[in-house]
Amino acid sequence: MTTLRQLEYLVAVVDTGSFTRAAELLHVTQPALSHQVRALEKAVGGTLLERLPRAVRLTPMGRAVLPHARAALADAERLRAAARLTAGLDGGELELATVYSVGLGILPPVLRAWRRDHPGVRIRLREFAHNDELRAAMAAGQADVAVGTTPPDWEGPIRELGVEEFVLALPAGEGHGNDRRFVPLADLADRDWVHYAPGNGLADLVDRACAEAGFRPRAAVRTEQTAAAPLLAAAGLGPALVPANIVPVGFDGVVRRPEPPVRRPLVAYTRTRPDPLTAAFVELLARQACLLPPHVAELIAAGAA
Repeated sequence: MTTLRQLEYLVAVVDTGSFTRAAELLHVTQPALSHQVRALEKAVGGTLLERLPRAVRLTPMGRAVLPHARAALADAERLRAAARLTAGLDGGELELATVYSVGLGILPPVLRAWRRDHPGVRIRLREFAHNDELRAAMAAGQADVAVGTTPPDWEGPIRELGVEEFVLALPAGEGHGNDRRFVPLADLADRDWVHYAPGNGLADLVDRACAEAGFRPRAAVRTEQTAAAPLLAAAGLGPALVPANIVPVGFDGVVRRPEPPVRRPLVAYTRTRPDPLTAAFVELLARQACLLPPHVAELIAAGAA
């Protein structure tokens, strides 16, 4: 099997024109260098160097092999450089996986802060409709870090990020109960709902929350786009239960907390102990993740006015 060391020895002999000088350059003994060159020749199936009394000359096979040897060594050096940059957080690539709602509501400000501090690091983002799909992708090695709900039976490191709160998005002018900051879910049992498409993890969450309140939500419309749910609710199609962090700034509907509360813990998790680049991102995520944006808290508080 050909090794990078053998290729390095071949290139050194060619560049110096001598086994002796190549051995001195590489700080190895001449017999050791000669042995590795012979092993390379055996691996490729032919003679690469013609040993002359006072020089070394490439054979035709050697001339064919040499450019590939140089290219392989250059690629190896680029790999080492990329690894060094990544360890220093100055470059490299981070593969991030999450579910649609988190990718929409939580990650954009975090990624903006990361990009500002680490402009040389590329981010590859994979998004999934359901937390089960996210966990399966992580288990298959498709990303460095996942952001979602706590994965069951996960053996790797898990970092808690906080508890995500869900709110009810309603058309403008709607209010329920004495304290208009809260709406009992049971009060909405006879309404048509803005629901999520089957396969979206939020569809399961809405069904569970309504079941606990004693009813099954009747869908006026089902959307695959998480961002569309509060807008459709504000347009009058029905109430929608949405992550608080996806309610847009300038939302022209009503925002209320459901009663009982609907919440889900969010975590970041990896397969093994995070490398420096991944660990730095997880730390930033833990500091920057905003689960209840100020403008949504203001909309909720406005209901008590």
